[in-house]
Amino acid sequence: MAGKSESVSISVPYRNLRKDVEVEMVAKHQTENASSSPLNRGSDGGAAVGKDCSLVTLVLSCTVAAGVQFGWALQLSLLTPYIQTLGISHAFSSFIWLCGPITGLVVQPCVGIWSDKCTSKYGRRRPFILVGSLMISIAVIIIGFSADIGYLLGDTKEHCSTFKGTRTRAASVFIIGFWLLDLANNTVQGPARALLADLSGPDQRNTANAVFCLWMAIGNILGFSAGASGQWQEWFPFLTSRACCAACGNLKAAFLLAVVFLTICTLVTIYFAEEIPLASSKPSRIQDSAPLLDDLKLKGLDHSRSNNGIKYEKVERDMDVQLGKANNEHQDETYIEGPGSVLVNLLTGLRHLPPAMHSVLIVMALTWLSWFPFFLFDTDWMGREVYHGDPTKNSFLVELYGQGVREGAFGLLLNSVVLGISSFLIEPMCQRMGARAVWALSNFTVFACMAGTAVISLMSLRDNPEGNGHILPNETTRTAAVIVFALLGFPLAITYSVPFSVTAEVTADSGGGQGLAIGVLNLAIVIPQMIVSLGAGPWDALFGGGNLPAFVLASVAAFAAGVFALRSLPTLSSSFKSTGFHIG
Repeated sequence: MAGKSESVSISVPYRNLRKDVEVEMVAKHQTENASSSPLNRGSDGGAAVGKDCSLVTLVLSCTVAAGVQFGWALQLSLLTPYIQTLGISHAFSSFIWLCGPITGLVVQPCVGIWSDKCTSKYGRRRPFILVGSLMISIAVIIIGFSADIGYLLGDTKEHCSTFKGTRTRAASVFIIGFWLLDLANNTVQGPARALLADLSGPDQRNTANAVFCLWMAIGNILGFSAGASGQWQEWFPFLTSRACCAACGNLKAAFLLAVVFLTICTLVTIYFAEEIPLASSKPSRIQDSAPLLDDLKLKGLDHSRSNNGIKYEKVERDMDVQLGKANNEHQDETYIEGPGSVLVNLLTGLRHLPPAMHSVLIVMALTWLSWFPFFLFDTDWMGREVYHGDPTKNSFLVELYGQGVREGAFGLLLNSVVLGISSFLIEPMCQRMGARAVWALSNFTVFACMAGTAVISLMSLRDNPEGNGHILPNETTRTAAVIVFALLGFPLAITYSVPFSVTAEVTADSGGGQGLAIGVLNLAIVIPQMIVSLGAGPWDALFGGGNLPAFVLASVAAFAAGVFALRSLPTLSSSFKSTGFHIG
C-alpha cells in the first residue's frame, strides 16, 4: 500500500462520523498538490462527499417524482369515492388505506437498505425506481379495470347504472390493486430520495430539495387537474362498459394517462441520472444504530504536511485491519437486514435518541393524526357534506356526489399550488421565527381549517335542512370549502419539510445517528395513519356515516400538536436546511 504511487481513498459514510472526524482521508503522492484533489465519489459510491452535477442533470434526474405524484394525486382524489360505487360502505372504506402505512413502515426502510447495497451495473437506485414504476403501472391498470375483471369473474350481470349492491369480486380486485399501488409507491420513494442525495453535492442540497419539491408540485397539479375534469369517459367512450359506468370510465382513463406520464418521467430519470455502480468488494454502509465508530480507533495517525501534499508515515497496516473488519461486517449484514431486523433496529434505537427527540416524535404523531383524516375523506366530504350526494343512491344523488368529488379535486389542485409557493417561504420564516414556532403555526392553521369544515358543514345543512339532496349548495358554501382546501397547502408544505430539519438538528450532535432518527420519525407518521385507517370509518358511522366526526378529531389533534410544539420542543437555531421529501 505504501509503495504505490496512486492515491488511496478510505471512504466512510459521513452520517456515521462524529463532527471531529467527518473527513475522507486521502493519501497522495508527495509530488501531487493536495489543494487540487477534491473529494469526489469513489467507484464504490460510498465517499463522504459527492461532486456537484449540473443543474440540468439534477432537474431531469428528479422527473420520476412528478410521475409518482401524478398517480398519488389521482389516488387521493378518486379512490375513496370510487370504492363506494363498488358497494363498500363508507364506514369500511378507510380500511383499504391501511396498506400505505404498513408498507411505509416495512417496505421503504428495507428497500432503502437494499438499494444502498445494490451492485447492479446500472447503479444502486435506478433498478429499484424502474421496478417500482412498473409495479405502479400494473397496479393502476388493475384498479382501473377492477369492475370489468369482477364482471368476468362472476359479479352481477345487471347494468352498473341500475345495480346498487356490492360487487364483491370487483371490490376484491380493487383492493389487491390498491395495496399493490401502495407497495409500489414505497418501493420508488426511498430510492428516488437517495438518488437525489447521491447526485447533489453539499452545496446543492437546498437547490436539489427545491427542484424535487417543484416536480412534486407539478405532478400534484397535473394529477388533481385530471381528477377534477371528470370528462375522460366522454373523450374515450370505449373505456365504459356494462360493468363500468361514467365514474369508472373516468377513473380508468385518468389512470391510463398516469401510466403514460409515469413511463415518460421514469425513462427520463433513468437516462439522465448518471450513477456510478457500487463495487461489491467494499463496505458501503455501517449500521446507523451501531455505536458510531467508537471502536474505530485510528491511533498512531502521524502525518507530515508539505507544500506538495499530505504523506502518511504510519498506520497503513492498522487501517487495512479495520477495513477488513468492516468488510466482514458488510458481508454479515446480508443475513440480518430483513424487514424484522429493520423494525427491531428502529424500536431498540429509541433509547439511543437524545431526549429532545421524544418531543419531536409526539408532535409528529399528533400532526399526522390531524392530517390523515383529510387525506382520506377530502373529496368524499365535498361530495357528501357540501353537495349532499351519495354514490349508492339514485342517479341524481350520484351525479351530485360526482360534482362534489370533482370540486374537491379542484380544491386539491389549488392546495398543490399553495404548497409549491409556500415551500419558498419556509426558509425565511424559520430564520425569522425559528423552526419550533413555524411548526406550531402550521398545526394551529390546520386546527382552524379543520374547525372550518364543521362550520361549512353546518352552513350546507342549513341550505338543505331536510337532507333530501335535491338542492345544490349555495355559492358561498362551495367557495368556502374550496378556500379551506387551498389554505391547507401552507401547513402541508411545512409538514413535509420542517419536522425533518428539526430532527436533523436535534440529532446532529448525538454521534451521527440521524439515519436512525429519520427511521424512527417514520414510525410517528405511519402509526397515526394506521390508527386513522382502522378507526375513522367506524367512528364516523357512530354519528350517522358522515366525515365530520373524523374532521373534528383532526382539529383537536392539530391544536394539541401546536400547543405541545410550543411547550416541549427545544429551542432551535434560526438556520434552516430542507431535508424532508414526500412522495405519496
